[in-house]
Amino acid sequence: MKRVYLLSGKPGSGKTTIIKEVLSRVGRSAGGFYTEEIRDRGVRQGFRIITLDGNDATLAHVSIPSPYRVSKYGVDVGNINEVAVPSVREAIHNRDVVVIDEIGKMELFSEAFKDAVLEAIESGKKVLGTIILASHPWADGVKRRVEVEIIPVARDNQHEVIKRLMQWLES
Repeated sequence: MKRVYLLSGKPGSGKTTIIKEVLSRVGRSAGGFYTEEIRDRGVRQGFRIITLDGNDATLAHVSIPSPYRVSKYGVDVGNINEVAVPSVREAIHNRDVVVIDEIGKMELFSEAFKDAVLEAIESGKKVLGTIILASHPWADGVKRRVEVEIIPVARDNQHEVIKRLMQWLES
């Protein structure tokens, strides 16, 4: 059984929902972060980093004038470095499970984030996360690592993925 399980699928396939569901059921301490959309009157304006210990920060937003851009969103690399990265490192040192949601285009602008992902993979801890579906040179290297199991997620297999992750985390 692998130590690192990374969910991959199209946007809206339920990856983050699965992670939250599994964490709510499992009796292990977890740290790290997940991401969620920022919406205004039903329109997506950006994305927020939310740590499992309750901190949050803007990851990307239409109003951020950043040189780092994904589509219409300016990415706040400082917030990745100051909020997401420390949450991953804290989990590596003090928790049973490291949560990294997600390893995506926006997060990969940060070299410190890439370092933290590799530290988590090499830590010996269980790592539960999500990774970009599309090809990306750095992410593709992570996907090929021997410790990593990629789990495809679609709307019609969420129940099976949850069951598989629960068995893995309880083992």
